[in-house]
Parts: sequence; C-alpha cells; structure tokens
Amino acid sequence: MAKKSKIEHNQKRAKLAAQKAPKRARLRAIAKDRSLSVEERFTATLRLAEMPRNSCVNRVRNRCEVTGRPRAFNRKLKMSRIALRELGSQGLIPGLVKSSW
Repeated sequence: MAKKSKIEHNQKRAKLAAQKAPKRARLRAIAKDRSLSVEERFTATLRLAEMPRNSCVNRVRNRCEVTGRPRAFNRKLKMSRIALRELGSQGLIPGLVKSSW
C-alpha cells in the first residue's frame, strides 16, 4: 500500500491538470502557430511558463486504484500486477483465468 500523502498528491495533480488543460492547450497552440508574430508567440510561451508545473498532464503518475502502487501498472484494468494477480486468483476479474498446474 502506498502512502496516503502520495496518492492524494497525485489526485491533486490530476485535478489541476484537468482544470487547466483548455488554457494550456490554447497557449500551446498560439506558441506553435508560425503565422503569428514572434512577440505574440513569445508572450504565449511566457504565460505558459508562469502556469503551475503540476497543471501539466505528464506530471500525473499512473497508480493502481486498489493499492496506489505506482509501478507495474496495467492501463486497461488500472491496477498493478500484484493486485491483478490477487484479484484474478480470487475470480473477481471477469474474463481473467489464472492458470495453475
């Protein structure tokens, strides 16, 4: 089980990233638009740099929803390999059969 503080910190980042995504996308589009003047593009870049770092989507860490483990994450089921194995052995995941011989 991961620390509660790390899980909450990651959730806070995800919430901030979702909240600021439209503004960030708009500023990035302006900064990349070659038809605009250099000054406009530069001001958009500066405003983008002034935004909080945690509002960027790639700072959000994929974590297991069961245990909060950050590594060995399965994107389809949103859980780590350890939780997947335990729940699969118990038969709680539909369509997953753990073989044993």
